[in-house]
Amino acid sequence: MDMSKNGISYCSANVPRLFVFVGAYGSGKSEVAVNFARKLRKENKDHKILLADLDIVNPFFRSVDAREILEKENIRVISPQYANTNVDVPSVSGEMYSIFDDPSYMGVFDIGGEDMGVRILSSMRSRFDSISFRIYMVVNVFRPFTADAQGIVKMAQELADASRLNISGFIDNSNLLGSTTEDALLSSEIVLKEASALSGIPVVFASGLDENLPESWGSVTPSGIALMRMSRTIFYAD
Repeated sequence: MDMSKNGISYCSANVPRLFVFVGAYGSGKSEVAVNFARKLRKENKDHKILLADLDIVNPFFRSVDAREILEKENIRVISPQYANTNVDVPSVSGEMYSIFDDPSYMGVFDIGGEDMGVRILSSMRSRFDSISFRIYMVVNVFRPFTADAQGIVKMAQELADASRLNISGFIDNSNLLGSTTEDALLSSEIVLKEASALSGIPVVFASGLDENLPESWGSVTPSGIALMRMSRTIFYAD
């Protein structure tokens, strides 16, 4: 990924075809996944784009909640089907394998449920041998289990072990109830950089709602980390 001074470049010639987002509850992972898919759509006109919501643990506040927005932008949305009205028996659609079988696609997988949820990746481990991919761990330092560098590294290892795939990078999406502020990102960068030093996993970019970020930052934080400015697509209850 081109981490130029102008921010994150998603030019299809320079990036993998599949991006997988994992993380702890409350990290804002689904919002990051949706906005990332939308950015892929804008910057990769020669590819079809899909987003697979593979959260088979939590049926609430998922990337599929942004289906209408995504489909209007010509992004294919794939989600689990819940067999019963009490949404406790999900089944994963075979449509998600399109990304592996059709090279005209670029895609995003939104994986929920922490280490239990990422086991779905382990079940398709052999498929990843056939595609270029990255697995990004979305981090919110204002959540209990990722509040310090040691906690972040511990969770990254748990996710890697459960999925049998290595974490490629950290995404700093530190926020309080969905509101990412200038101070939050500035303070969280220190924690993420420490976690990066301990684990060897790079901080790939930061993200936050555009409405809460200083306009002067543009697409890079003051310390030089690429910044994805997001629009809100998933709405949480107060």
